[in-house]
Amino acid sequence: MAHAKPGYDPISLAPLKFWSKSPRQREASFQVLRDERPVSWHPPAEGSMLPPPAGGGFWAVTRHADIVSVSKNPVDFCSGQGVMFEDVPDDILEAASSFLAMDAPRHTQLRKLISSAFTPRRVAKIDEQIRGQAQRVVDQLIDTGDCDFVAQVSRKLPMWTIYEMVGLPDDLREAAAEGADGMVSWADEDVRAGREPAELLNESLITLIKVGLDLAESRRAAPGDDLMTSLVQAEVDGQRLTDEEIAAFFVLLSVAGNDTTRNSISTGMKAFNDFPDQRKILQADFAATAGTAVEEIVRWATPVMTFRRTATRDLELHGQQISAGDWVVMFYPSGNHDDRVFTDPGTFDVRRSPNPHVGFGGGGAHFCLGSMLARTQLKAIFDQLMHRVPDLETGEPIRLAGNFIDAIKSMPCSLNR
Repeated sequence: MAHAKPGYDPISLAPLKFWSKSPRQREASFQVLRDERPVSWHPPAEGSMLPPPAGGGFWAVTRHADIVSVSKNPVDFCSGQGVMFEDVPDDILEAASSFLAMDAPRHTQLRKLISSAFTPRRVAKIDEQIRGQAQRVVDQLIDTGDCDFVAQVSRKLPMWTIYEMVGLPDDLREAAAEGADGMVSWADEDVRAGREPAELLNESLITLIKVGLDLAESRRAAPGDDLMTSLVQAEVDGQRLTDEEIAAFFVLLSVAGNDTTRNSISTGMKAFNDFPDQRKILQADFAATAGTAVEEIVRWATPVMTFRRTATRDLELHGQQISAGDWVVMFYPSGNHDDRVFTDPGTFDVRRSPNPHVGFGGGGAHFCLGSMLARTQLKAIFDQLMHRVPDLETGEPIRLAGNFIDAIKSMPCSLNR
């Protein structure tokens, strides 16, 4: 049965105005919630594409331990009813989310099929490609000189990696990357350019689905040495991926692979600018420090800020009575600054260990499938940046409006040569 809800929390996480604040300003609000009201009730998020129900809203989970607990309990907190903070139509959810918005057994089966395409030989080839790509990106940066760091570095490597990996022809990559951008930018007025949020999201989704379907069809007709060929040929327990499943995974790969790593690179470079002592530590012994530095970059950046689950039964969490059907939203930046887990979380520390951040999710069945790929990209690009442009400075970033990806649209940089 549905329980009576408390009043909406005075610190509201629903307005887009809250998400237009800097990460430091948002963290001040998260800290109050973590300390005083770790599970709190909020009105529906601004920007939803469907009208919210009367009295609707969501539960905000802000402590690290609770984020991990919800993540690892898909029986009580399911993904199959949506993972977005806002309410989006079911057809968009199905086409855009792939196995992110699924529960067992379908989630398990689809993830196993997709994982089977990542053979040891494929992974080794991807690693080699990433190192070469990172070197070429920094070659171009050095040739260009002072520039927009996002356009010249952060955006290039993930796009290149993902589309090289799947075998997407060069002439389709920019359109696909723009589609991926639109999938997470529909709350930003500048990006929308007068369009309605649903219009931009739909345009972007159609672009990516068409590219994915066309590529799958071409690989069935003429197999290549790439991930898309492996996906169309993948078979586990007699099951194969449908065209719709492959297209949805292409959408997910484009969005998750492009935006998350891009913003970790941008935010990581800004952190090295703001904490120059940490840059010197990494430069002094990159081989020994790179592993912990990459984890700290992900913690500090936390590019995916929110994920939703839906309660499947009435239950209690931190004294709050949650009803079946209630939305429960995990706030990863808050979890990654929880001083119950991290010593001095407001300091960027490349030697931080242990570092049980939730930058790749809180664990469990939905832990980020691309986490190793992201780590490889971050290590490769910062190896190049630390050694070849050791004095690079960044200016102030211009941030994207939205509550899903903590994105930097542009950020000036100077090579100081």
